[in-house]
Amino acid sequence: MPVQQALAELRHLLGERLSLSKADLDAHGRSESHFRTTPPDGVVFPETSEEAQDIVRICATHNVPVIGWGAGTSLEGHALAIRGGICVDFSRMNKILEIRSADMDVTVQPGVTREALNEELRATGLFFPVDPGANASIGGMAMTRASGTTAVRYGTMRDNVMGMQVVLADGRLIHTGTRARKSASGYDLTALMVGSEGTLGLTTELTLKLHGIPEAISAGICSFSDMASAVAAVTETIQMGIPMARIEFVCADTARAFNTYAGVSMDPAPHLMVEFHGSPESTAQDAERFAEIVADHDGSPFRWSSREEERRALWAMRHNGYYAILASRKGARALVTDICVPISQLARAVEETQADIAASIIPGPILGHVGDGNFHAILLVDLDQPAELEEAKRLSDRMVERSLALGGTATGEHGVGIGKKPYMAAEHGDAWDVMGSIKQALDPQGIMNPGKVVPGN
Repeated sequence: MPVQQALAELRHLLGERLSLSKADLDAHGRSESHFRTTPPDGVVFPETSEEAQDIVRICATHNVPVIGWGAGTSLEGHALAIRGGICVDFSRMNKILEIRSADMDVTVQPGVTREALNEELRATGLFFPVDPGANASIGGMAMTRASGTTAVRYGTMRDNVMGMQVVLADGRLIHTGTRARKSASGYDLTALMVGSEGTLGLTTELTLKLHGIPEAISAGICSFSDMASAVAAVTETIQMGIPMARIEFVCADTARAFNTYAGVSMDPAPHLMVEFHGSPESTAQDAERFAEIVADHDGSPFRWSSREEERRALWAMRHNGYYAILASRKGARALVTDICVPISQLARAVEETQADIAASIIPGPILGHVGDGNFHAILLVDLDQPAELEEAKRLSDRMVERSLALGGTATGEHGVGIGKKPYMAAEHGDAWDVMGSIKQALDPQGIMNPGKVVPGN
């Protein structure tokens, strides 16, 4: 069999860094969400770009699929070996190669996690701002075009990746982008690779923009009687030009989940969590102006603090929101939705989604990034009850249909994988076929993470 021949050659190349153990195969066949375990045929652990090239060449020779793996925190089944094949785990390629403080950029290997990177950067006064919550790998974040809580100020991975080193399906190693802050030189291959989910190649190096650590940070929380009031307060804040570094919202059910999971005492109502970056004077002024807007929209008093321990507790609670919601229904798995709409349509999208969930047979607490119109319903299902999963899929379909009708997208930050693939034709039309043509041109054998993102794959 071709896969056995490939495994034999990979064993010769990597020795014990090819794993066929059941534990490793199962660990690399799992998703954070509702998808069932789909183990690969083998897991390899490269340490250099050259080894990654050799792995791809061996797999191409035997027509064996190649699936990249970062930290395994993705939610749409991006790294599942649904056609079998070799999982390429980049955890050993975790070096920070060069920090250039004067230019405010850094070059890293793909297995570096965002927390490890920021820990190393602390002494420089710089940080990497993209924060999806999970301690994801930089390579995985780039390949899924991740964003998260700070995108409203600092942008997404699309805005912060300057260049990449990528192994293509034929084993060639290409370099995309430069360290210049702008370029008009040819096709933007960096932008093409960011968000490609490993379907066009494996990234082995990334050059990232860095930002200065703010002199002062303040953060706080407030509640509202309904989501429309909360979104109206955010819209006014944006229109007034108040610079927010984070602005998150949670529904009443999510607040209840926080109370149980984190031992806090939030009112069972919609809440906003906000953070400001700047000088001590500017962050205090921004917080006070925001408090006035909250009061104008009948919100609760805006409680804020510049104390680091209080800020960390607030965002730790928000970052653990997914797990708090999972814990609210014992034994449940989640189908995670991820729509993003124009800000003016956010209140409508949330309220109509809440009404759909309330009329359904499953719970679905909501949280998200109100500053950029992106929110998630965490649809909790018992996988032993097929009707519940079907209901979750129906609710997800309704959410995507609504988002597209309002000028939005099926996925604001989680990516396509296999979970969002059924919606791509409706969102992109003929452009989805163009994506398939690009895939065919760069990977004619279809070995790079097959079954994801594009049609006919």
